[in-house]
Amino acid sequence: MNNFLPLLFNESARELDLTAAPTKLSTMAKESAAFRYADLFAGIGGFHAVLDHAGGQCVYVSEIDREARETYLRNWVEPLPEARRPVINTDITMATPDEGPVDVPPHDVLAAGFPCQPFSKSGHQRGMEEARGTLFWNIARILEDRRPSVVLLENVRNIAGPRHTHEWDVIIQTLREIGYRVSSTPSVFSPHFLPPSLGGTPQVRDRVFILGTFVGRERALAETNVPPTVLRAPVAGWNVHDWDVEWVLDDDSSIPDLPKYRLTADETAWVNAWDDLVQRMWSARGFRLPGFPLWADAWIPERGLDPLELDALPRWKSQILVKNARFFDEHREVIRDWKRANPSFSTFPESRRKFEWQAQDTGSLWDTVMHFRPSGIRAKAPTYLPALVAITQTSIIGNRRRRLTPHEAARLQGFSRTFSLAGQRDSASYKQVGNGVAVGAAWHVFRRHVERDASDLPPRLVRAVLAAPLSPTGDALDEAASARESKSAGLGSLAS
Repeated sequence: MNNFLPLLFNESARELDLTAAPTKLSTMAKESAAFRYADLFAGIGGFHAVLDHAGGQCVYVSEIDREARETYLRNWVEPLPEARRPVINTDITMATPDEGPVDVPPHDVLAAGFPCQPFSKSGHQRGMEEARGTLFWNIARILEDRRPSVVLLENVRNIAGPRHTHEWDVIIQTLREIGYRVSSTPSVFSPHFLPPSLGGTPQVRDRVFILGTFVGRERALAETNVPPTVLRAPVAGWNVHDWDVEWVLDDDSSIPDLPKYRLTADETAWVNAWDDLVQRMWSARGFRLPGFPLWADAWIPERGLDPLELDALPRWKSQILVKNARFFDEHREVIRDWKRANPSFSTFPESRRKFEWQAQDTGSLWDTVMHFRPSGIRAKAPTYLPALVAITQTSIIGNRRRRLTPHEAARLQGFSRTFSLAGQRDSASYKQVGNGVAVGAAWHVFRRHVERDASDLPPRLVRAVLAAPLSPTGDALDEAASARESKSAGLGSLAS
């Protein structure tokens, strides 16, 4: 340890104590855990849930967001006896000096969901040009100094996309230079590909996992023809359409503050108006609405479109305008009667006069899952949900007439029903959960990696991981999930 000690929370896990770190680390070194791990950019503890499930002991945590750190401590640190509590740091940059040893204790596994904003479609996608993108180098600095047996990184899918080819190549080459055997092909996986018995949850959440095994620089640079750890595909014969959103929901009667999740009168009016169109289309035409975005303000005859104006627009926009004009021409009478029956529609906000149907043959908008997006109202079938995000596009459960609660969102990520958000602001809870790691997906790729690279990993680590129960998500799903899981899926196999 150098002169700058990582921050250590004392027994209350609230007051900082900079003097006890060396003693703490000495004590923890004597513990007999199967393996030890460091949890960087830890959020609310998705990786912690995975690695604790595997029999590991957390020795180091770093999370800069105060509210997320409080949630982490409440759930993972404060329940532990003092001797087993990890060192807690708030800023990883202060623990990774350019020269000298890093202020991170020795560990066997390094897990990090490093900041995704530089690579996310919702950000500016500046990659490593943005300050947060350079935090990968702090991870690399720890790997250089501590050389844990396994590195487990998670990020948005876009990190391996065409806009970030350079960044991806730099990350992979850097890991190899340090001595980690990694695949050049990203492992992309989502929790909805897993059946309930293997830790799946009903959420489409494609994430890139980067997994490496320390084999030394010479081998790492030579052994580059490494397949991805997992494939982006359902596991063990699971049919993703068998998911049911209800499996993560609470009974409405058990939600003490239920009214604040209910739709407002205005929101209900928006849904009722669009549902009226859904019903009229079924009744008059016998088929569902088309899947392209419907822009009610653009419903004019196709002959009224100006070719010159269309040519001046981006191709995607001109195509939507043409499709809407043709929709209007084909269903003019239905649309006319619908508008007469819903005179207030013209007063709706512009974004609520746009609609996208992705609910297949669902009979009513009130039977779907909805999202109120800046680009319009989107509806999908109530099987699995879109990815949770750290912004306010919370899923609306149509048949419940309400939004997904923060506790339900946490279970969608694979956290237990006992996971505590402690009554904090809903906005903070949604943000923390949306930024988190999907427990089941992370566990699956980690287990598969350890299984595949067992011969190059410490036997105690391998034994602990392979002996752990197949599902790390506990009671995140209700009993109906297990009851309805297919009997013929061959769930005893983890083959991807």
